[in-house]
Amino acid sequence: MTEQIDPAVPPSGTGCADCLTGDGPGWWVHLRRCAQCGHIGCCGSSPSQHAAAHYEQSGHRVITSFEPGEDWFYDFDTDQMMSGPKLAAPDSHPTDQPAPGPAGKVPTDWRRHIHT
Repeated sequence: MTEQIDPAVPPSGTGCADCLTGDGPGWWVHLRRCAQCGHIGCCGSSPSQHAAAHYEQSGHRVITSFEPGEDWFYDFDTDQMMSGPKLAAPDSHPTDQPAPGPAGKVPTDWRRHIHT
């Protein structure tokens, strides 16, 4: 499992890398971080589900939350929560960044657009 987690790799940014480049509607519910390469993607409830798409495309199977105050890891292959090491900073998006986010991009009826 250690080959699936690289503690030295920093996150790719402060928001979903794919949403911010125009793939999908451009907003997310929560953020997830690939524990192997640092890619920040949006969660499974988000309209575009970019964290899961990153796993499908890359085979990088372990993610961690990129939300303030959360420190869990998840393995897509085993569908199990797990523990993991401290990763390179920062360990979450900025606390002043809203969830859902980013500010100004989330529709007022955002709950109608999420996956449950």
